[in-house]
Amino acid sequence: MPDVKHFDPDAVLEQVERLFWRRGAASTGIAEVVAATGLSRSSLYATFGGKQELYVKALRRYVDQRSQPIFQALADDGRGLAAIEDFFDRLIEARCAGEHARWGCMVSNAHADGGDPQVRRVLDQHQDRLRTAMRTALESGEPRPDLDLDAVAEMLTLLAYGVNLRSRAGADATGLRRGVSAALESLRNPENQR
Repeated sequence: MPDVKHFDPDAVLEQVERLFWRRGAASTGIAEVVAATGLSRSSLYATFGGKQELYVKALRRYVDQRSQPIFQALADDGRGLAAIEDFFDRLIEARCAGEHARWGCMVSNAHADGGDPQVRRVLDQHQDRLRTAMRTALESGEPRPDLDLDAVAEMLTLLAYGVNLRSRAGADATGLRRGVSAALESLRNPENQR
């Protein structure tokens, strides 16, 4: 007879996601995971595998449930640079104020945690999705006609990672907004500003 689980695996994974997001994988021991979830090590291992497998599952959950809906909304917005500007405004607000202030982005934080191949695949997928959303948003607007949209989408993706990292380190929201505004201003089509 199979063992019956007396807990919701997705609710536990959400708790673990928040723990790894806030503290990072390298700084979080399995004893902290046990304490945060209230589960025994054997229940965690039987359901999710070891700490590394649990971390990868939590990272995938973060990408699928937190990042991807935002990327899809950006790609579907249709307002071009205005949508990208709103994306960055919301990002800075989320990273500098509220419940998750100074946590950074779990994905950005994961870049510093090492080169596990499974983690690297999740990070690469995240980067591709964000870059694609940025490119789609750029196409729907009217940026300067001389721009290489692939290169600009990559630059904006890297800018988002920079905002995430700097906010985790305590950067001021005003300074982050000034940097983002300067980057976006350089992309505007002068024909549309008349």
